[in-house]
Amino acid sequence: MSHELVIRSDNAQVAIAILKDKLLTELHREKTERGFAVGDVYLARVRKVAPGLNAAFVDVGHEKDAFLHYFDLGPQYRNSYKYTKGAVNGSVKDSLLEDWTLETDIDKGGKIADVVSASQNVLVQIAKEPISTKGPRLTAEVTLPGRYMVLVPFTNKVSISSRIKDEEERDRLKRLMRSIKPANFGLIIRTNAEHKQVAELDADLKALLGRWDTCYRNLRNARAPKRVLGEIDRTSAVLRDVLNKDFSTIHVDDDQLAEEVREFLEKHAPDKKDIVKVFKGKGGIFDAFGINKQIKQAFGRQVSLPSGASLVIEKTEAMHVVDVNSGSRKGGQKDQEQNALEINIEAAQEIARLLRLRDMGGIIAVDFIDLYSAENRRALHKAFKEAMADDKAKHNILPPSRFGVIELTRQRVRPETEIDTSETCPTCGGSGEVQAPILVIDEIEHALNYVFTDKGMTGVTLCVHPFIHAYLTKGFPSRRMKWWMRWKQLVKVVPDGSLQFLDFTVKDKAGNDVPL
Repeated sequence: MSHELVIRSDNAQVAIAILKDKLLTELHREKTERGFAVGDVYLARVRKVAPGLNAAFVDVGHEKDAFLHYFDLGPQYRNSYKYTKGAVNGSVKDSLLEDWTLETDIDKGGKIADVVSASQNVLVQIAKEPISTKGPRLTAEVTLPGRYMVLVPFTNKVSISSRIKDEEERDRLKRLMRSIKPANFGLIIRTNAEHKQVAELDADLKALLGRWDTCYRNLRNARAPKRVLGEIDRTSAVLRDVLNKDFSTIHVDDDQLAEEVREFLEKHAPDKKDIVKVFKGKGGIFDAFGINKQIKQAFGRQVSLPSGASLVIEKTEAMHVVDVNSGSRKGGQKDQEQNALEINIEAAQEIARLLRLRDMGGIIAVDFIDLYSAENRRALHKAFKEAMADDKAKHNILPPSRFGVIELTRQRVRPETEIDTSETCPTCGGSGEVQAPILVIDEIEHALNYVFTDKGMTGVTLCVHPFIHAYLTKGFPSRRMKWWMRWKQLVKVVPDGSLQFLDFTVKDKAGNDVPL
């Protein structure tokens, strides 16, 4: 199975697509201006303690107060609070904790009012990004993830990922990390650390300790609310978490970003630095790899399956509901029960992909086609769990109910990825009144005349729907050739599958949209 990473960059955001055998499995979008991302560490101020909720509302600088529950304080909260206070006022002189005397853990069933008070400064980490009308969800148990391990201050425990099954390897990693880690820092060893050499693990540990030191230096004389440590950008985070030996190529459409990716790989995976390729083809990188088409197929209300069956996905305030329809699927000589099982298993595999791709979280109810055999229901449940095995978000899948519905919960830490795949009617604009589509050519030529004659610009690029691109560039003489004869300017015409049929944009030499 081939794994590819495709990265598209523009002025507004960086979009990262993960392809497995050319099939889109994950889509990440990172805005250039980031704020309150999962993993960011803040010096925050407690606004109000709510004993009835056993929680506190905390000011991290967001328009809505963030939520910190007692269970999210972490057992070592007393150490964290003491360290933060000392780092701010200067009594703690070093980020390392070798001479630190660990305080006792807080009571698991305690009350927040016993350990947190209003106006108190606390060191917190974003656990869940702001969603809808809710502010961020916080944890006071700060952890710093690396490629091979997660650094946990104020504890000496070394834990190993349960996905590492080899007992000898587990023992080796535990002995090794205990011998090289500094005192009063705990570690969670990730699956990627399996069979890694001492030098690689030590380099990752030192990088994490360096980030902890950066947090300490930013705490000195700080005033809440203040971000004291930002999570690395989404591009690097995706590379850190998903990059493995199976990845064959990383395609990037920006030279500067490609160089940043190479620098990251040279530092964390030197053997992979040569897999970065700069895309120089015509049109957009997402169109070239068929990603825009797959996005249109995957983010609509109805999603078709290769067999002819389909999924209908509805979102409510509290949950997502998925209905499996057999559609035009033909069973051939197979009996109804076997046909229903095959459709259900195909649907389960597609639903598992869509959950990751759309980052759907919360409660999800899937209404599969009825199965009367208990053995077949067990087979469907097993197939669904296997399809969800690669999902890094925490999830729990219940067996089918007597009505054929499988319920599952999936962790949600950031807003769901939503892409509107519907298009406004290109002829009426939603008004019901038809306008001749050929008039869009006049609109384009008016825009070009404004750009060339009034603005005096050169080297512009016209982005249009692929159908319009074909109309403008095919034939002799083509429309583009006529523009050359009229304005003595060469217009680069680029097909963009993400545009609606009669939409177009004009970009300057730097790739910025020209206001029209």
